Amino acid sequence: MIALGAGGVRAVAALGAHCDDLAIGAGGTLLSLCAAHPGVRVDALVLSGGGTEREDEERAALAAFCPGADLRLTVLKLPDGRLPAHWDEAKSAVEELRARTDPDLLLAPHRGDAHQDHRGLAELVPTAFRNHLVLGYEIVKWDGDLGRPSAYQPLSPEVARAKADLLQRHYPSQRHRPWYDPEAFLGLARIRGIECGARYAEAFHVNKLILDLENRCGYC
Repeated sequence: MIALGAGGVRAVAALGAHCDDLAIGAGGTLLSLCAAHPGVRVDALVLSGGGTEREDEERAALAAFCPGADLRLTVLKLPDGRLPAHWDEAKSAVEELRARTDPDLLLAPHRGDAHQDHRGLAELVPTAFRNHLVLGYEIVKWDGDLGRPSAYQPLSPEVARAKADLLQRHYPSQRHRPWYDPEAFLGLARIRGIECGARYAEAFHVNKLILDLENRCGYC
């Protein structure tokens, strides 16, 4: 249970199947959260890209997306697109992350994601993090799997543009992809903003939410 927006975020866990997943799905939220909570602990786990240029990109990018945070990043070497065949390794990595952190908030892919690596990681998260608020982020791509999210983090125009700029700056290995451009990222953020009454927003899927309506602090 977590008091979102009430100063209750002390630690965050962030999980991605690939380098850039976290930045695409929750980069604006990380920027906003770290600005509001200086020194917040962020334990990040990425399952693939270790030992390549993509790991270098990820380390520089997450440092920029988590300014002032106590960032602890692990990038593993599981092969891209093969998570189902490396289930035991992925599960062990998620369990090891759980053993070293008890986050107030967890960012991860959502179960409706069409990519097998994203979906597989989403299925692993609740096997280790059983009593945590999990926000399942979305990643725009050709699959057409964005769906209908149930939670939103409004973004100021400055944060939305900073996210798009940082994605371009820190992931040069991805710029050749036809969907990887500021227009796509800002376009989705604008649509999600419309849905929640803001200019821009990031959207998330929530499978389980515990209410505490008797608490005056507004726990959710």
